[in-house]
Amino acid sequence: MIILGIDPGTTRIGYGAVEKTGGTLTHHASGLIECASGNLAEQLHIIEKRVEDVIKKTKPAKAGVEKLFFSKNKKTALTTAHARGVILSALRKHNIEIVELSPVEVKLGVTGYGSASKQAVAAMVSRILNISTKNVIDDTTDALAIAITAAYTSINGR
Repeated sequence: MIILGIDPGTTRIGYGAVEKTGGTLTHHASGLIECASGNLAEQLHIIEKRVEDVIKKTKPAKAGVEKLFFSKNKKTALTTAHARGVILSALRKHNIEIVELSPVEVKLGVTGYGSASKQAVAAMVSRILNISTKNVIDDTTDALAIAITAAYTSINGR
């Protein structure tokens, strides 16, 4: 089974797909969806198209999407929420099972520590998938961590 992980954003969205065979996970695909800032409607349209391209490329049965993490910047949180909605809609349109995970759940799932650093998450992704994460942008390693956690999480979070 292929599990896709998505780390939402507006100008940069990380994605990572893993293949689960029994209890073993292997790296399937990963990368970034980049979208120039500008008109929100156009950005969202581009995000939808590119997420659908990733879905067609990876053919996941399940997807993990990071829940929105609210920060002090309300404008960024709002535009990220729009992008996240488009991502969820694209996944649903393709009948993909969706698991929504908080950043703490992802860190806990991959490192065993809910306050782990991005470096610790990347190191565990490298170890779990037996790949190098050196010089890989954290949006991508975060997306792979989301996929790893989603691989062992049911749709209702249990």
